[in-house]
Amino acid sequence: MPGPREPSDGAPTLDAASRERLGRYLQALYEPVLDEGLDPRLAELLSQLDRDRAEQGGGPDH
Repeated sequence: MPGPREPSDGAPTLDAASRERLGRYLQALYEPVLDEGLDPRLAELLSQLDRDRAEQGGGPDH
């Protein structure tokens, strides 16, 4: 029977400390990107896509 940290499919796992360290690293890596503003042209394209989907009855989640 697998231990508490071993998945049943045998895939590799990370311990809690490694997951925390990786999370902090990724947050520091991507924080500058998140602080950037969205290009207005891209924002307009996304808005148009949302409108088109709403008109087709797909909604924003489809």
